[in-house]
Amino acid sequence: MKKLLMLSLITVFGLAGCGSNEEAGSSGGGGAEDDTLTIGISLPSATHGWMGALIDSAEKQAQALKESDGIEYVMTNATDPNKQANDVDDLIAQDVDVIVMLPIESAALTPVGQKIKDAGIPLVIVDRELENDAATVVVKGDNEGIGVNAGKYFIEQLQGKGKIVEISGPPSSVTEQRGSGFKEAVEGQEGMEIIASQSGDFSTEKSLEVMQNILQANPQIDAVFTQDDGMALGVLQAIKEAGRTDIKFVTGAGGAKEVFEDMKNDGLMKATFLYSPTMVEDAVKIAADIAKGEEPAEPMVVKEATQVTKENVDEYYDPESKF
Repeated sequence: MKKLLMLSLITVFGLAGCGSNEEAGSSGGGGAEDDTLTIGISLPSATHGWMGALIDSAEKQAQALKESDGIEYVMTNATDPNKQANDVDDLIAQDVDVIVMLPIESAALTPVGQKIKDAGIPLVIVDRELENDAATVVVKGDNEGIGVNAGKYFIEQLQGKGKIVEISGPPSSVTEQRGSGFKEAVEGQEGMEIIASQSGDFSTEKSLEVMQNILQANPQIDAVFTQDDGMALGVLQAIKEAGRTDIKFVTGAGGAKEVFEDMKNDGLMKATFLYSPTMVEDAVKIAADIAKGEEPAEPMVVKEATQVTKENVDEYYDPESKF
């Protein structure tokens, strides 16, 4: 009787143990207690169209990998660097196998990247780079190329002479590289002058407000270089509301549907340079491979900054695009 009782207790505890392990696996957490692989994804909130499209792309790719490979994911979105730092702390505490992060600000999130590295978790950075070597892989567009290509376009269209306004982004590697590339391209042209340079924070609304002030302060502007298509839309609205006819063209970066439509309708938007939000899909795929123990093929993946104008816009325009 005692032997039967002992066997029954062992069976009960054994079953309880199995149930506990299955619960841990279904929660999506990483770690040694189960074989489930988990990707942590830390992104900014969707403050503009490009970021919204990127978040959507990340979610779809992560979901596809979950269905095809059984890889779990935890996605977080933050409105400011402090919130993103806390989000990453939570991902580290969950012992995820790899982290994909798009830093809200490069400098502010650099120590966070180091914390990830110190925790022994591989890190895939998207879009905005850190100021240290914490990243295992960086996936980005050709930010300097966007600036250089835009500068060359300005020189060609203005024939080396004109008053230029620059609308830049918030503090990050993207902003710095696009701005320095543009200045590098135009600095040799003595007749070209950047008369105003202000941040539009990658926001249509903020760029509208900033451009309104610039228009009031500058009676003559020949062209506007914006570092983002969303900001370009705010600039276009400000110019239209002010009834200004001196501005010959505006350029952007990204590849937004509304920008393409303005080009097709012979609007002021004459050129943009591709910087697709789908780059995050590459980042999530790379993260999945790393989680499975594969070595990344290269530490840096750079997407080409293709110039789009009215001449080739039909190749890239998608009326169904969310961005």
